[in-house]
Amino acid sequence: MLPTPSTEGQAWKRQAQRISNAGDDDRESPTEEEGQTSMSALSIFRANEEEIERRKMEVREKVFLQLGRAEQETKRLSVIREELEAMADPTRKEVAAVRKKIDALNRDLKPLGQSCLKKEKEYKEALEAFNERNKEKAQMVTRLVELISESERLRMQKLEELSKMMDELR
Repeated sequence: MLPTPSTEGQAWKRQAQRISNAGDDDRESPTEEEGQTSMSALSIFRANEEEIERRKMEVREKVFLQLGRAEQETKRLSVIREELEAMADPTRKEVAAVRKKIDALNRDLKPLGQSCLKKEKEYKEALEAFNERNKEKAQMVTRLVELISESERLRMQKLEELSKMMDELR
């Protein structure tokens, strides 16, 4: 039978008195009553320790049971979440496959786009060089026309002079 709180309290008080009286020099050996009190205090202490251990074990078992239930619930929730995701998007696999194809095409398009930009740049540079040369040619043609015109004018002038000279000689 477990001791009640009032008897425990009395036993502890007796134990405390015995300890405080242990320092007194007028008593040299404990009395039989003190021996019984210390034995009952010791038995009460052991009973309390055993009760504490028993309760610890009960709490530990309850905690392990709760942990087991929590793990089971977590697994159930995981299964339910997967089912909900499958229900939410039945074409998920198809969408993933199409996305992969799009990503592959994007990877293919990137170097092609860079090549296209490079070719456009080369084209612009070539066109610019062509236009520059064409402009230079036009300037040269204009200069040639000027030179030919000047040459013709000088030749005509020379001819006129020669013609005048011939007319004078005649």
